[in-house]
Amino acid sequence: MKLYSQHLLSRFQQTDADASPMAEMNTTPLIDVLLVLIVMLIITIPVPLHSVSLDMPSQTSSAVPEIVNVQMDAAGFVQWNDERITAMVTLKERIASVASSPVQAEIHLRPAFDTPYAFVAAFLAMTQKAGLQKVGVVN
Repeated sequence: MKLYSQHLLSRFQQTDADASPMAEMNTTPLIDVLLVLIVMLIITIPVPLHSVSLDMPSQTSSAVPEIVNVQMDAAGFVQWNDERITAMVTLKERIASVASSPVQAEIHLRPAFDTPYAFVAAFLAMTQKAGLQKVGVVN
């Protein structure tokens, strides 16, 4: 017990050397700033994007697809390359013939401004069911 009390007394008795100011630099703020800079650097590094593998065609097709202009009016009449189609069966046959060709034609649908949306949607549904890939609504 006596050694412990001597140790406590020696700690509380300060000498002149102990009362002098510290000459060491406080590095804690410096380390904090460096850690913040490292975190900012890690955050700003771009993340590598995941690659997507695509099956590209081995040969390029030199055949230029035919362009079919289909016009619709508000009464529901359809013109296929300036030829008026009066029967729905004829329209379905034309769409099927385009879909079955090895190089599908591009179909440019030009509805009149007052054509009901139901007519346009029905035509697009027919082309989708036939398997056409290149159908567009143009002005």
